[in-house]
Amino acid sequence: MAAKNAAQKVAPLADRVVVKAMEEAEQMRGGLYIPDTAKEKPQQGEVIAVGPGRTEDGKRVPMEVKAGDKVLYGKYSGTEVTIDGDQFLILRESDILAIVN
Repeated sequence: MAAKNAAQKVAPLADRVVVKAMEEAEQMRGGLYIPDTAKEKPQQGEVIAVGPGRTEDGKRVPMEVKAGDKVLYGKYSGTEVTIDGDQFLILRESDILAIVN
């Protein structure tokens, strides 16, 4: 899987997380095709890689998320990057709203 290969190539720093956005199923409303440009950005994804955590008062604070977690994040959070042709989102752990069980 390409996402797993990308995880080996990118190592986020501090409290940053690399997320692969989950693709939403193509929707047909009233028999009309909705193009990709009209779809909303996904707000759910899978954590691919995590940084070591932030430093606070000289001590490392561990991350609460781990690789493989499914998470919800803010609509306009993070920075979109392309690695080996795959789209990823790099965001801070504080931009993650919830872990989906």
